[in-house]
This record gives sequence, structure tokens and C-alpha cells, in this order.
Amino acid sequence: MVPDIKVVEQLVEIITHEVLAAMFEKQEKANVPEGGYCKFTCAESQCVRTCFDRAGNVVNAGAERLSSTIGVIPQDLDLAKMIDHTLLKPDATQEQIAQLCFEARKYGFASVCINPTWVELCAKLLEGSPVKVCTVIGFPLGATSAEVKAFETKVALDHGATEIDMVINVGALKARDLELVAKDIRGVVTAAHARKSIVKVIIEAILLTDEEKTIACLLAKEAGADYVKTSTGFASGGATVHDVALMRRVVGPEMGVKAAGGVRTYEDAENMIKAGATRIGASAGVKIIQGPTAVAAPAMPASAPAKNY
Repeated sequence: MVPDIKVVEQLVEIITHEVLAAMFEKQEKANVPEGGYCKFTCAESQCVRTCFDRAGNVVNAGAERLSSTIGVIPQDLDLAKMIDHTLLKPDATQEQIAQLCFEARKYGFASVCINPTWVELCAKLLEGSPVKVCTVIGFPLGATSAEVKAFETKVALDHGATEIDMVINVGALKARDLELVAKDIRGVVTAAHARKSIVKVIIEAILLTDEEKTIACLLAKEAGADYVKTSTGFASGGATVHDVALMRRVVGPEMGVKAAGGVRTYEDAENMIKAGATRIGASAGVKIIQGPTAVAAPAMPASAPAKNY
């Protein structure tokens, strides 16, 4: 019997909120008075915590709201399968990461893309779903050593990552120390491919000339990477149609190209895909799959008569 998709979505939401409640409980244990205890309940996107002392007196109470995107029906679920649903902000909380995973399961995004500290949590929340756990290595500067990047990759894989986005050593590339750049990429690729995980190489295109972008893509291809990726989103600019088209021409049809940084609308994503992108990195994934941006109707001249329809 094929399960009812609405029932499955409801179950996923219930489980996600239960996980969030457990997180709140763990986080607040440090504030519990000696010999006391706390109770947690969640409903309608709201969690309430009440703590008691030995005598049963209330010593602390509070509420936390869980964000929700229910009520918006996405228009393009095929596009969702090309999006890495991303949250890489340094101040991201575990509640926001859990919400990211909930949205990824609900809409069928290709992966969640998060900082390494959240890999283990995401792997647990996404267990049993087709959504991949993508994390970033050497992020966002790419200036750590090749050995550290390879080690960081292995640790991320041990914690449950299944896709790796790594930042190249941009300074080495610009200095034409191509041996170091190649070693950098190869170390991550070797570690990831040994665990059947794919690698996307971030070249930070905004910092490079077209010649340097070409060299970076060729080095990534030669090292056996699976994708080249435009940007971290943390430099002065993100993906452009020009860069995506250039990268596609350089790597040919057999490699993936990921456009990331500044892709915020359906139209942005569509333009990147037309230029040759096969994966989109975006924090606005839910907005993107809702379809084309509505265009406001032109204002009617002041002298025009009102119409009754």
C-alpha cells in the first residue's frame, strides 16, 4: 500500500517538533535547580518549558516558538531536487538547523548544506530520507592546509556527511602554485570518494580572472572532483551567469556545476540552469520553488475610470 503523502508529512512534522523539544530540554538542563526537574510540551509550533524545585515550586518558565512554512504550496518540486538547502551563517542555532532539515524533507531538496558542527544532527534528522547531508571544508577562506582539509573531510564523513563542498586555496591559485591547489583538491577527493561521497570544489570566482577560473576548473576536473562551484557566498559577490557558462564550457558535460551565492528567486535559479548549472546552492530554497516572482500590475492612470470587476 502506498502511504498517504499528507500523513507522511504530518508525521515528519510531529517528529521534527519532538526532536526540537528534546533539544530544548537538553539545553536547559544546566538551569535546573539541584534536585529539581523540568517539563516540556510542544504544540502548534510552540514549546513551553516549566522547571520546578524539590518542593514542586515553579522556579523557571519560558516559551520558544518554532518557525513554520506550512501554508505555502511549492510549484516546482523538480527544481527542488537541484537545490542544496543552505544555512551557513555563523550564528545559526540548532533549532534553525532542525527547521532546515524539516523543510528539506518536506520539499525534497537535494541536500542540506551546513557547517561541519551540524553534520551529526542533520544526519540524524534526515535518516531514512533521500536528502543528502552536505558540509563545507576549509570554509569560507580555503586557507587551511591540504592535510587539515583532508582530515576535516574524514571527520565530517564519520559524522554522517554524504556530500563535501571544499574551498580551494585561492591565494595559491593566484600565485600559480598549482601543485598545492591540485594537492589540496586531491586530498579531499580521495577521502570522500573512499566513502562514496561526492565533492564540489568552490573556486570563489569573484576573486579570479577568467583565466584563473579556467585553471581552477581544470585542476578540479583533473583531481577527480564531481562538481565545480562558483562561490562560498561570503566573498564580495556570488554566482553569475557568465561564470556558470564559463565553468560549464571548461569542464564539459560530464561534471556538475553548482551555482551558489546570491541565487534568491525562481528566475535567478532558472537563469543559472540555462547557463549550465546542475545544482543550486541557496538559503532561499523554499521561496525559489514557489515559482516565478509575481509582477505587480502597472498603476492605472489617475484619470482612468474605475472598473466594476
